[in-house]
Amino acid sequence: MSLPTELSGIFAHKQKAYKMVLILAILQQMEDKRQRIVQLNDVKRNFLSLLQEREARGESVDTPVQGISRWADVSFSQISQTIATPISALSSILDFNPEQQTLAFKEHFYNVWGQEVLDELQEYALQEIDLYYGRQASNFTIREALINVMEKYPAAKSEPFRKNALASYIRQHIPAGIREYPFINGDPNLKVQASAGMGNWATIPWIAIMDRRITESTQSGEYIVYLFSEDMSSVYLTLAQGVTEPNKQGKPESYKYLRNRVQEIRAVLPLHGLRKDEEILLTSGGLGRDYQVSTVAYYRYDREVLPSEAQLLADLEYLVANYQQYVEHALQIHVGQENSTVPGLHTSLPQLSINERLDAVKTYIHNKGFSFPDRLVENFYLSLRSKPFVILAGVSGTGKTKLVQLFAEAVGATSDNLQFTLIPVRPDWSDPSDLIGYKDLSGQFRPGPLTEVLVEASKSANRDKPYFVCLDEMNLARVEHYFSDMLSILETQQRRGDRIITDVLIRSSSLGNSEDQAKYGQLHIPDNVYMIGTVNMDETTHPFSKKVLDRANTIEFNYIRLDQFPTERSADGMAYPAPNAFLHSDYLQLLEVYAEPNKDLIEDATRELVRISNILETIHCHVGFRIRDAVCFYLIYNEQHGLMSRDEAFDFQLLQKVLPRIQGSNQAVKRVLLQLLEIALGTRLNKAELEEDASALWVDLSNRVETAKYPQSARKILFMLRRLEEDGFTSYWLS
Repeated sequence: MSLPTELSGIFAHKQKAYKMVLILAILQQMEDKRQRIVQLNDVKRNFLSLLQEREARGESVDTPVQGISRWADVSFSQISQTIATPISALSSILDFNPEQQTLAFKEHFYNVWGQEVLDELQEYALQEIDLYYGRQASNFTIREALINVMEKYPAAKSEPFRKNALASYIRQHIPAGIREYPFINGDPNLKVQASAGMGNWATIPWIAIMDRRITESTQSGEYIVYLFSEDMSSVYLTLAQGVTEPNKQGKPESYKYLRNRVQEIRAVLPLHGLRKDEEILLTSGGLGRDYQVSTVAYYRYDREVLPSEAQLLADLEYLVANYQQYVEHALQIHVGQENSTVPGLHTSLPQLSINERLDAVKTYIHNKGFSFPDRLVENFYLSLRSKPFVILAGVSGTGKTKLVQLFAEAVGATSDNLQFTLIPVRPDWSDPSDLIGYKDLSGQFRPGPLTEVLVEASKSANRDKPYFVCLDEMNLARVEHYFSDMLSILETQQRRGDRIITDVLIRSSSLGNSEDQAKYGQLHIPDNVYMIGTVNMDETTHPFSKKVLDRANTIEFNYIRLDQFPTERSADGMAYPAPNAFLHSDYLQLLEVYAEPNKDLIEDATRELVRISNILETIHCHVGFRIRDAVCFYLIYNEQHGLMSRDEAFDFQLLQKVLPRIQGSNQAVKRVLLQLLEIALGTRLNKAELEEDASALWVDLSNRVETAKYPQSARKILFMLRRLEEDGFTSYWLS
């Protein structure tokens, strides 16, 4: 197994081996006492004993406390200051109680790890100690190598390239030295290569580490690479993508593809402490710009303040660990597609852009014999990314549930692998226990169907997989009664490290024994769970409150064409399992994106929303910040991936986030609908005359809608107006 994200990089950025020794000392004490919380004094004794035993065996150890030459001469009372440093450095996973003088792994981590994770953590600590001391014995230093290149390269470029000593040093000596590092040498799949040019000096020399299973060339795929700035004032250690192959598509398409891949890769890796922007300053143009766009994350080192050898090695080792995690993730996706391992895997690994994935989804759905309206799949995708709660509404039999199931299948989520769950809602559901669970008469917690999904999705091995929950016939019961807890918890989303999580879902008082507390006590709604409700709007169902509508995109399925017949299947209709990065929400607050290149888009959309909200205010239906932010996120994701025009995207949001709020029977509602119709059509109307009789609007209806600025919203508003005139009452939901 692989370690959970919170443990995978804990030994990076180490100056000494104290962090590894501390972990071993804690695990030893936990094993002796069979408990999570251990006394600090016991850990100190273990810590000192481990170092003394290593020294006695003649193995390498760090220098003891100041003024003492051997660990054998260090007393228990002298170890406090030494052990305080690693305790502080590991505060992300450890709890230190200064009053009771105890240490423990954080409870919410410990409860989900299990003994298997603790055993692997012990092995990881032992390996890291050996790797750390193995590095110290090497004569090669990456710091000296980087300095040599930066100091000598400008002058060397004026010399003949052939048989040049510096060129040979870069191509041969540096890769040979890096290969000796235990964390490189221990992986037969890793290849180290460097270049100063091909026949002539390169503008930007590089040193790359590649995993042969996904790429053996810097022209394509993903790899680690040191990139030197043209003026040799700095060097960047980066996780990057090859740009040569993507550039064959042309620069605009290439940059769109590379940026999409950057977002996908960032979403599945910790990358703590690395920069994630496009501020790599290599050259003024050419490949320099390509490298800026293609870089996933990086460390920057300036020649005048180059870090110590220990820091440079810690950074490299940590980035290699992240790279290996990414490779394993990519290989799992490929194996899921092909159901087998293939020699030369790098030639066939799926590297799909967002647009390519959505095209694959539509092809998969088509090959299953289903046809949905244009832009529906793109709209459904953008709605899920903006907020992981979507409502599909419409008359029975239009394929709402099937859309959810087929979309999930197309990205690798099925009922067989537990990534797709259909939960039929019952009319007698009256509180959250029907969905989340309850404590029975014996005091044991009985999990509901949604809780079981959340437990599965929260497992460390599953955090990079999307999980879909379809609440079928969601409004057979009153949504506010059984779903209220979920709606409230969804609003508590916050960033924790590289994840987005919510507050705890189940209160301790609702749980039973210690086993229940351990399994469900720290359960959150993770950011890889997507909930979709299907609803039929008729006399047998319940309407939605604004609390529900504010938190969801409502996609309507009322406009269907019965004369669409099955057509010939496409040759490429396979499912392409996608990482959670494909659907993962990048933003929680508008502040995170209120800058170029999104600033103008946000301000334009907000001006339009202000205009609409001022109209709605007259019937107390105006929108708040939650809707503004959700609309802006939807538009930003659309812009990033070029899925539809800006007006098309805003049309969907007006239809799905604003119009569902409107209902009533008075003249004020009619005035609001007429004013909104002007905005949707993009033309002026004689509203005074239409307030008396709006029947003129039904004439040439198709042409009005076809030429509208927001055609889908215009069609819906016209429908609502006609209902108001003919029935004396109107609502978005009337079918």
